[in-house]
Amino acid sequence: MTLFLHDIKRLLVLATMSVAVVMGAWAQSDAAFSHFWVGPNYYNPAAAGEHSAIHMNVGSRLQWVGFKRAPMNFYVTVDMPYKLMQHRFGVGVKAEFERIGLFTNTRIGAQIAWKRRFGKKTLSVGIQPGIYSQVFHGKDAVTTDDNSQGDDPAIPIMKDVSGTSFDANVGVFFTHPRYWAGFAVTHVTSPHIELKERRESVEAWEFNVSPGYYFTAGGNIPINNTLFEIQPSGMFAMYQKAWTAQIATMLRYNRMLNVGVGYRWKDAVTAFIGVNLKDAYIGYAYDYPVTSISKATFGSHEVFVTYNVKLDDREKNKNKQKSVRLM
Repeated sequence: MTLFLHDIKRLLVLATMSVAVVMGAWAQSDAAFSHFWVGPNYYNPAAAGEHSAIHMNVGSRLQWVGFKRAPMNFYVTVDMPYKLMQHRFGVGVKAEFERIGLFTNTRIGAQIAWKRRFGKKTLSVGIQPGIYSQVFHGKDAVTTDDNSQGDDPAIPIMKDVSGTSFDANVGVFFTHPRYWAGFAVTHVTSPHIELKERRESVEAWEFNVSPGYYFTAGGNIPINNTLFEIQPSGMFAMYQKAWTAQIATMLRYNRMLNVGVGYRWKDAVTAFIGVNLKDAYIGYAYDYPVTSISKATFGSHEVFVTYNVKLDDREKNKNKQKSVRLM
């Protein structure tokens, strides 16, 4: 019986990974982070420079714990505001590493956002040019029949192949002290990646990445006469032939402790907990699947850390002088 259950679990893993490979061009082009509201510039480059500081964001997601070669994502963004000739910008960089099945993907890009203020409101338009690098580990591939390895020309069995292509994201972002919203298109260039064993190789396999469309929004609602705030947020994502949506609601106490719940459409429920420190935020999320895949996994884990390095407001202080009598 134990062997039977083990075989069933293995079949589920193989089926899931096969679907991920076949549909990878659209379903796995971006990670489905539950903390989408913490790092909006992961999806939307127009969100760069929203903090009046050098803002660093580190996010990691381990999906479907218990699956061999389950999806794993790690990314870092660093951004800051910048002023040039009376125009306000946000600039930053983003680097991401993703492992899913026999694929590993690396995405690196530079972010720049032009910002226009309207009173307390800010409208941003951003772009993120970069590269999309992919490796398929064919040497680790296992078929049901050892004698059939290498017979399928569509799969590079017994060899590792890799390739790189130009990639770009674009977006718009709108903020107000009480709410925010954004729309972004990732992989707008529809990267076409040729996977080869060596650069000079004639034999190649193709991998096409379709764009992803993301709409995000959220707000901050103080509860009168209390130290509590409610912070709802939501995201709608659409790919080539699929869509998904998720919502999250956080309850923040005294601008320090965050707890909340979330739901991803027909996928998982999420529990959040986070702590706001002086210049940092540390958050954790646990996703429990609501589909039959829950029979073979313990769920998904996610950790986020942000840190702000304050910038000197030189424009505000350039005419100020410190008296030696006050030192």
